[in-house]
Amino acid sequence: MQIVRHSQQTLKTALISKNPVLVSQYENLDAGEQRLMNEAFQPASDLFGPITLHSQSDWITSHPEAPQDFEQFFSDPYRKIPSPDKHSIYIQSIGSLGNTRIISEEYIKWLQGYCKAYFYGLRVKLLEPVPVSATKCSFRVNENTQNLQIHAGDILKFLKKKKPEDAFCIVGITMIDLYPRDSWNFVFGQASLTDGTGAVD
Repeated sequence: MQIVRHSQQTLKTALISKNPVLVSQYENLDAGEQRLMNEAFQPASDLFGPITLHSQSDWITSHPEAPQDFEQFFSDPYRKIPSPDKHSIYIQSIGSLGNTRIISEEYIKWLQGYCKAYFYGLRVKLLEPVPVSATKCSFRVNENTQNLQIHAGDILKFLKKKKPEDAFCIVGITMIDLYPRDSWNFVFGQASLTDGTGAVD
């Protein structure tokens, strides 16, 4: 087991930009937002706690990627930016998310709350749940796990058709396994940057 812990200076270097556009935004933060920024880099803060890698098969160690700091993210020419008329995140639940409707509703409201906090300033709206059959997606039974799986690409096509006019993006949530193509065992999720659609299980 390995624990990855970043120093205060590493976090500040990665997250605080010297880009003039962002510097002007930092200066306009209200008192609460400034306090949050200051607390974020303290050693005892819960915002950037240590990451525990439980084994060499952990996703982080088995799928190495080049690091990206906030400056690189902000300057990415392909980064999608919300606009006044595209300012809402829509969550579409697909199939049951729990043993009862009440559990499913509680789960999706919990997810909505997290999205509102994380994507601060964007509206987060819930669409009426739909059964899997409504998506008309392809499906299979995984030969290794014997679990029912639905095709992630077909879910994205369904979401693209359902995407409201004011949507910055729409994300489908399901408890059913996803697969992107026949040669893959499964996938945690799939998204289209250009269409503003995503599906996760």
